[in-house]
Amino acid sequence: MKIINLIENTEGAAGCISAHGLSFYAETEKHRLLCDLGPSEDTLKNAALLGIDLRAVDTVILSHGHYDHSGGIIPFAELNHTALIYMQKSAADGYYADDGETADSGAADRYRYIGIDREITKLPQVRFTDGDFVIDDELSLFVMDRCGRLPFTNVRLKRLENGAYVQDDFRHEQFLVIREKGRTVLMSGCAHNGILNIVGEYNRKYGSDPDVVISGFHLMKKTDYKDYQIREIKDTAEELARHDTLFYTCHCTGIPAYEIMKEIMGDKLRYVHSGDEI
Repeated sequence: MKIINLIENTEGAAGCISAHGLSFYAETEKHRLLCDLGPSEDTLKNAALLGIDLRAVDTVILSHGHYDHSGGIIPFAELNHTALIYMQKSAADGYYADDGETADSGAADRYRYIGIDREITKLPQVRFTDGDFVIDDELSLFVMDRCGRLPFTNVRLKRLENGAYVQDDFRHEQFLVIREKGRTVLMSGCAHNGILNIVGEYNRKYGSDPDVVISGFHLMKKTDYKDYQIREIKDTAEELARHDTLFYTCHCTGIPAYEIMKEIMGDKLRYVHSGDEI
């Protein structure tokens, strides 16, 4: 199995564009697949630079309904007309970030749309899922039952429901499991449901730890962490370190949170930059 990061927030392989978003390319025995497609067509530019032929991709997984994971889907579909695109049907709902009453454009515009381009839902290769879904004996998807504490960074993220902005419960988030030669890889986009909850749900559904987890942890902040937030980051790292799993992270984890977690997790945690190969 080969897994390559096509785009994320930090510089990595020479010449690769970095941007706020996420996309992974994976080659398995049966598939050439993408997990997310980043914020824009820059994902496709990086793939070309890395020598990856996206026309050979047969499967695309959209982890959840945010622009920074879906912005490259339309240009990808113009290049590749046959790859099936799997997304939870609720990923097409209206999702917003609350920029607060002091937003530059005024309180009336405090809610900024961060959902997917609605044209994606019209693509003929889109397959809407509703809950857990088995693609084949190599690839499967699962969703979360509500449980455990969610990341403190979720508080600004909203869903438009009946004309009101309500807290997003991230029922549109799905997780990819890849099985190959007796090993399993669990892939998530941002772990909005909480990385501890997600790994716990994997344990319940599959009866063991995954060998590898690849995910953003959604711990990034633009301001300094408060004491309770640092404690939560450390608690998360301590709990993850108890699993018999190698964790790769990137994107919305943020370098400061990664460095705090790395101190605790050591070789069990690694960062993946734009263009890096696992």
